[in-house]
Amino acid sequence: MKLRRSFFARSVHEVAPELVGATLLVGGVGGRIVEVEAYDREDPAAHSYRGQTARNASMFGPPGHAYVYRSYGVHWCLNLVCEDASAALVRALEPTHGLDTMAARRGTAEPRLLTVGPGRLAQALGITSEHDGLPLDRPPFELYAGEDVQVETGPRVGITKATERPWRYGEAGSKFLSRPLKRRRRS
Repeated sequence: MKLRRSFFARSVHEVAPELVGATLLVGGVGGRIVEVEAYDREDPAAHSYRGQTARNASMFGPPGHAYVYRSYGVHWCLNLVCEDASAALVRALEPTHGLDTMAARRGTAEPRLLTVGPGRLAQALGITSEHDGLPLDRPPFELYAGEDVQVETGPRVGITKATERPWRYGEAGSKFLSRPLKRRRRS
């Protein structure tokens, strides 16, 4: 079942754990989402925290669109916009579609190194600023609901503010997580 924009029209804290196990394809390339992080408007680590700018304008748009930004001037990062200027950062996929394309983009055929971490993931999927603001239920994006998986939560990584919040969601036991998650489990 395809996920529509309406799926994202609710709290990022409801959406983010439900994304784990879903399939994300960009131009037919991608795989199963195994790790995401939630960022809401009241969160000092969120790009929307200090208000709208040209860089974060997509976060303030309607739910169900991509928010793509450049991290440290090096890597693109893909976020899925939810209601109220919040978003789920896609941190890792289990690659299943277009492995040859991902390998060419990443310069490696090692499956674990294709889409583990938001920068590698964006490079493997061909994500650029051109994807910012695009609807997630139209090409080049395809999102499909996944099967129920065991989801673990833990603190977010790679940030300096609000690091204690357990808003990182990952599939229990997945070898494609960017870092191990060993906190509490959610069904």
